[in-house]
Amino acid sequence: MKRVLSFIIGLVAVLNVSAQNVNVETKIDSIQMFVGEQVHITLTVTMGEKQHLKMPVFKASQYITPGVEVLGSDPADTISLDNNMISVSKKYTLTSFDEKLYYLPPMKVTVDGKLYESKSLALKVLTVNVDMKHPEKFFGPKDVQNNPFEWNDWSLIFWFSVLMVILCGIGYYLYLIYKGHKPVSVNIKMIKRLLPHQKAMNEIEQIKANKMVTSENAKEYYTRLTDTLRKYIEDRFGFSAMEMTSSEIISRLQDTGDQKMIEELKGLFRTADLVKFAKYSTLINENDMNLVNAIDFINSTKIENQATAEKAIPQLTEKEKRSRKSRIILRTLILLIVVVCAAMLTYIVYTMLELI
Repeated sequence: MKRVLSFIIGLVAVLNVSAQNVNVETKIDSIQMFVGEQVHITLTVTMGEKQHLKMPVFKASQYITPGVEVLGSDPADTISLDNNMISVSKKYTLTSFDEKLYYLPPMKVTVDGKLYESKSLALKVLTVNVDMKHPEKFFGPKDVQNNPFEWNDWSLIFWFSVLMVILCGIGYYLYLIYKGHKPVSVNIKMIKRLLPHQKAMNEIEQIKANKMVTSENAKEYYTRLTDTLRKYIEDRFGFSAMEMTSSEIISRLQDTGDQKMIEELKGLFRTADLVKFAKYSTLINENDMNLVNAIDFINSTKIENQATAEKAIPQLTEKEKRSRKSRIILRTLILLIVVVCAAMLTYIVYTMLELI
């Protein structure tokens, strides 16, 4: 019996201690309000940190008491205290549309399955006093009011507008300068180009027309004939034959043609060197033979499947180059100004629509 009695006494003591550790409080931020306004009730529960709490839950538009409606609630906020205690707070938003003094019943919470209640509260709902004898003194709702002019709201738009006008003026001035600069036109012409063997044969025909074969001035004849061959070899084979000696030319041609033809060309150059440097006298038939050898060499080494036309791009003067460069710079500046002004105009219009 002593043991059972001791157990019952200890259990009661523990329950009393547990009950004393739980504290439930409610506070209202205003005990009166006008119809349609809102007030807040804060429910605070102090308990042990290991205890389990269940707070009241209200649905939207649910009445906490007839005439007082719960609009919603905030999430619970937990604060740690000393001695392994915590404080849990939850805020509820209430409203009412009927003038009356309301009794707000205690809010109930459950801690570890045990029910606890807060103290009750009161809420007075007031209406706006209306003088029915003087209805002209009752003013209805006001119309939409214009916002006062604020320079800070419009200053950036104003300065952007001024800058845009200045840029437009500069752009127009640059356009007039650009329009005054006549464009420099470069006409690319297609010039018919004679092939190396055609130019050489034309020169040989000119030698024939001037009857240089039968002329007594053999030095002039062989000079023109060898110069024609040198120019042809230079254009045809791609090395500087005009600056080379006869032996150097023959040496470069050893691997590019018929050996018999090269030997005949070698004899022609040898005769020319003798005439020009050793005052060697030649016969008419020897001149004819060398002319024929030159023609045979050209015909045997010519290439006919080459382009016969080429582009001729005229060279611009320094003044034309400067004018062309100025037009490019002016066009770039004008385009840049147009882009900047368009961006500024877009910003100005958008900001004004936001302010209006």
